[in-house]
Amino acid sequence: MLVVLHCIFLMDYCIREIEGKQAHDPLFNKASSSSTVWVEGPVIVGAGPSGLAVAACLREKNIESVILERSNCIASLWQLKTYDRLRLHLPKQFCELPFMPFPSHFPTYPSKQQFVEYLETYAQRFKIKPRFNETVQHAEFDAKLAQWQVKTVDKAENTTEYMCRWLIVATGENAEAVVPDIEGVEEFGAPIRHTSLYKSGEEFRGKRVLVVGCGNSGMEVCLDLCNHNATPSLVVRDTVRTPNLFPSQNKKMVMQKKKMCKLFSFFSFPKFMSLLLTWNDF
Repeated sequence: MLVVLHCIFLMDYCIREIEGKQAHDPLFNKASSSSTVWVEGPVIVGAGPSGLAVAACLREKNIESVILERSNCIASLWQLKTYDRLRLHLPKQFCELPFMPFPSHFPTYPSKQQFVEYLETYAQRFKIKPRFNETVQHAEFDAKLAQWQVKTVDKAENTTEYMCRWLIVATGENAEAVVPDIEGVEEFGAPIRHTSLYKSGEEFRGKRVLVVGCGNSGMEVCLDLCNHNATPSLVVRDTVRTPNLFPSQNKKMVMQKKKMCKLFSFFSFPKFMSLLLTWNDF
């Protein structure tokens, strides 16, 4: 009898020990949880420049807010989905956020790294601490409660419902890559990449590359490819147009771009080794 009781006790102890270890093991602990959070101030969706600026303006008025960011960093589009040589396309005085100018030693057109550094310093100065890795799945206004119900999910599939009176969406207009359907693309047989995945022309060194789109990204990618000894060609829907504010300078700029790479109004896939899509609304 004592032996049986001892065996039962030992088995129960072992089971509880295994369950205790599994409770702290991410491979076994797959159960998700849910919670509800009441936010007195606004909920801001997106920790890019706009979201940070709104949070700082609210902080200056002593209004607390909560920023929800689906990525693991602020300005995720700039940090994770842009090419290395990117710079601001406008002078820095037109791109600074409220209450904090760019450092005086920054150039007129700060680099990608300098802009990210500026945003991180901005967040620290105004004590902005976004809740990272929280993706907003659903947002709905409850008219009876006069409250927004914002549902998020994290990487562990835990859900949180934020209740607030004000909802501010600062996700930007270029958050998602747009890749159009192109007839015959399945016959291309070479890498096809959107500029949100392009980092440097080094991987295309010595290759022929077709760049689709002649906006800021298309032109800058072509220059980067040339600097890395690739051979880019640029396809455009229509003739290249530039403003007539400074006609002589614009004419010179267009001539330089035409020398930089070939301009096509049509293209044939088999001639190229790579295809880069540079739609402006990525």
